[in-house]
This record gives sequence, structure tokens and C-alpha cells, in this order.
Amino acid sequence: MPARKKKLPIGIENFEKLRTEDFYFIDKTDFIRELLENWGEVNLFTRPRRFGKSLTMSMLKSFFEPGQKKEIFQGLEISKEISLCEEYMGKFPVLLISLKSIQGETYEKALDMAVQVINGEARRFQYLLDSETLTSYDKQAFSALLQNEMSEAVLCSSLKVMSELLEKHFGRKVILLIDEYDVLLAKAFEREYYDQMVFFIRNMLEHALKTNDSLKFAVLTGCMRISKESIFTGLNNLKVLSVAEAAFSDAFGFTDREVREMLKYYELTGHYDQIREWYDGYQFGNANVYCPWDVINYCDALRTDPDAQPKNYWLNTSSNEAVRRFIRESDKGAARREIEKLVAGEEITKEIRQELTYKEMYTSMDNLWSVLFTTGYLTQRGKPDGNSFCLAIPNIEIRNIFTTQIMEYFKESVPKNGEALKEFCNALKQGNAQKVEEKLEEYLKRTISIRDIFVKKPMKENFYHGILLGILGYQDTWSISSNKEAGDGYSDILIETDDGETGIILEIKYAQNGNLESACQEALTQIEHRHYEEELLDAGAEHILKYGISFWKKKCRVILAVAHQSVTTK
Repeated sequence: MPARKKKLPIGIENFEKLRTEDFYFIDKTDFIRELLENWGEVNLFTRPRRFGKSLTMSMLKSFFEPGQKKEIFQGLEISKEISLCEEYMGKFPVLLISLKSIQGETYEKALDMAVQVINGEARRFQYLLDSETLTSYDKQAFSALLQNEMSEAVLCSSLKVMSELLEKHFGRKVILLIDEYDVLLAKAFEREYYDQMVFFIRNMLEHALKTNDSLKFAVLTGCMRISKESIFTGLNNLKVLSVAEAAFSDAFGFTDREVREMLKYYELTGHYDQIREWYDGYQFGNANVYCPWDVINYCDALRTDPDAQPKNYWLNTSSNEAVRRFIRESDKGAARREIEKLVAGEEITKEIRQELTYKEMYTSMDNLWSVLFTTGYLTQRGKPDGNSFCLAIPNIEIRNIFTTQIMEYFKESVPKNGEALKEFCNALKQGNAQKVEEKLEEYLKRTISIRDIFVKKPMKENFYHGILLGILGYQDTWSISSNKEAGDGYSDILIETDDGETGIILEIKYAQNGNLESACQEALTQIEHRHYEEELLDAGAEHILKYGISFWKKKCRVILAVAHQSVTTK
């Protein structure tokens, strides 16, 4: 009987749990050595969502905090650093707070949530109430942090107060870990209390990081690199380690070697190419990495179903507002051409501002490029030249997010031209292939094209399929079916018109070599051979129109088959 495999750590952000409950672990503990050797009093790591930041913070807590189980680090890279472990392991009190759950609808509700976060961390140290080294005044100050209500002033100074009391109790300075420091700012911006939240977080960080003599060092993680002038005013000891920095390049995300080892362990090496195309492609500093969240989730799906196809796991964990706004800028000619290049798998060069405030994020196209880069929708290729970066879409998964937003924007814009929509549908019903082709090309010219370099032919066909469904979706009196079983296969699009007498079959092909005529004939042959008309005939349609439609970039050809003959438009 084969040995039972370790569990995959989907959503596990607690390092001790991961190590003690038989989860698969990719060893990133050398991060601890690198952190201590490349000393920074306040270290800010910015990485996109779902790249293991919270697990890394939990790992740091487990390593430095007194009373932790040292055996959970046995056999890991950091355990080889014997003198470093003797000096640091289990020797420093640790404060760890996560700000990602603070998502209040109002500023007051957000502060209430922040109080709960501080309460939760303070409860871990209730033994301070019995400490012989603390005065009654110290204990009174600590008790205030255990209350469900506290003033904004007490909340702002809470991390500094806890640091002072922990140093007094242990005789050691404190390590402060703040995870996802920018989430509450993002939510405040969305819900229009941003200025109040900036003022609060600036005060809290100043108390905790600038005027805190009990601080050994601090680590902050986040997605965005918020402008120093915005919330880190006067903080001269801040060391920023962004996606562009060479240091700590492979500390977040999986390297190719790590992914290969994982696939070998789970006997999934046959899926390596799929995983690389879908989830690899990020460049952090000098390292090329995969998104760990995606790799773990897809491996888990494959263990249950060996035929499982890759899908967008990242899409469900991150807001796509930046991409949405980016696509809406495509009405400007230059922006549209640049988006088309990116979606085609090409690269473009842009000046990147890594420090922004949330108020600045969407104020210009230049800032949008920077937001897309820092949040992982775009990645660098090669080394930057100052602030000039060569940018690309990392992989198929992120490309699909772009094409989804392109399609949503297209569907929004279609009904704005009701006359063109009416002409298209009338021509389709009347068998006027030339008019159908003319109106369809007009739509193609107004949307972002999908070009040849990046994806396989079926995926291109899916995009154009979506465009046709987007147009037809506004003909609400027709019955429209997509990929429905018909005859001896599955037709692309079947239409029953409002009178029930006419049925329309649309078969879509992408002309990979640019030969639109040949691709249309292939589509018509497929309609005949697979008897797609049977579904419509069974529904009572007396007149069947069969269209072969081919696409290539922004061009299309439409051919109508009539009585076993083809009428071409050109």
C-alpha cells in the first residue's frame, strides 16, 4: 500500500499548524537568516495577494517568540544556522497583528474592528497582569488594552504600550510584525473615509515604529507601497523591499525547482507544462516565481480529478478594480494599442512609480501602470533602467482576467448603439451575410483584439464566441443557446427567433493562418457533418440558417450555407 501523502496547505497561514499537522511545506526558513543578516530596523515587504506573506509572518513569530516548539524547525534550512538559532530562536517577545480583517463600512466601525484586533493580541499576554516586574500603573495601562472600548488615543499608542510592557517583563526588546498593513487603507478609500484612516494609521505607526525605544525590529507586509509622505512621515529607518528589489527575490512565491519537487512528490509531473503556462511568469527582483496559491489549489484539484483543467484561482481572492479601470481607458487609441500588445503576450516599457497614495492610484494612466505592476497584474521582464520597466502579463491566468474585463466592458458598450444592434440582428435573421459581416467588423474595431502570440486557437475562439454572445444578449426576444448538445456534437451558438419559425446556427473558427475563407468552410462542414440543425428542427423551426464565421485579429468573414450550397460575401 503506497504511503499516505502529506495534506496540501490550502489557506493555512499558521506556521505551527502547518508543521505539526502533516501539511506539505516548501522550506522558506532561510528568509530568517537573510532578514537578520540584511538588517533593517523597519522592513516593509510588498508583494501581490496570495504569495505567502501571512504564513511568513507566522513563521517569524514561531521562530523568535519564547516558549515556541523548537522541534517545528528541525530539518529546515534555518536549523543549519546553529549560532544564529542560539542567539535568536525563542529569545524575543513578538507582537503580531493582521490588519486585513479591518473592513468597516464607516471609519467608526473600522476603528471598532481595530480595537478587536488589539484585544486579540493583548489577550495572548494576560500573564502580564501577574508580572512581578510591572507596576500597578503598568498593569492598569495593559488592562485598558483588554477592553472592548478604547479611545482613539489609546488605540494609536497600543502597540507601543504593549512593546514597553513586554520589554519590561522579559528584559528583551520586542519584534513587531504587522501583516497586510495597507488593506484598511484600501477599504477606507473604497468607502470614502480615507483621510481619517490615513491620519489614524500614521499616528499608530509613528508610535510603534518611530518613537518606540522597546523595538528590536519590525516587519510589515502589504500589497501596495504607500507613499512615505502619506503614512511613514519622518520614519528614517524604513527599508522597503518591493517586487523590484533583488534582495529576498524568492522569499515569496514558489521557484521552478520547488514546483517540480512538489509535482514529483504528488506524482503530478505530467501537468508541469500546464502549471507553468498558467501560474508561472512573475519576476520578483532576479527570481522567476509561481503564485503559490494557484499551484497548491490546482495540485489539490488534480489529486481528486486527474483530468481537472487549470482555472483562475487568483481571480476569487483579489479585487480587479485596477484592471477594470485600465480597460476603460482603452477608448484612447494609444492605451488600446498597448493593452492589445500585452494581451498578445508582448512587452511594453513604462515609467513606474512604486510609491503612491490610494488617492493617486486612478488619477492618471501613468499611475494605473504602476498599480498593475505592484499588485501583480503585470510583471517586469529583465532589469529595470532606473524607473523604466519592461512590463508583461505574467501568465494565462492573469491574461484571462484582462480578457474577462475586456468582454465585460464590451457588453456594457454594445447597448449604447441600439441602431447598430438592431441592424445586426435583422441581417442575421434575413440571411444577409454581407451585412452581418459588415456590422460585426464594426464591433471588432471598437474592442480590443486578441492576437496570435500568447494563446492557443481554442482560447481565441472562446473570445470571439463571447463577443457574439455579448451582441446577441441584447436581443431579449430570441432564445439563444451556447455550446448546447445538438445532433452529433455541441454547436457554438443556436438561435430560435421570436416567431419560432427561424432557427440560426453560428459556428465560429479562428483563422490561425489568416485564411478566413478556409476557416469559414471548415465551420460549415462541421455544421453539416454533425447535424446541428436537428435540435432546431425538433423545436419546430421551419427555416434554418447556417453561418460559418471566422475571425483573425480585427477581421472576420461570414458565409451563409443555403440548400447545400455556400453563398460568400466577397
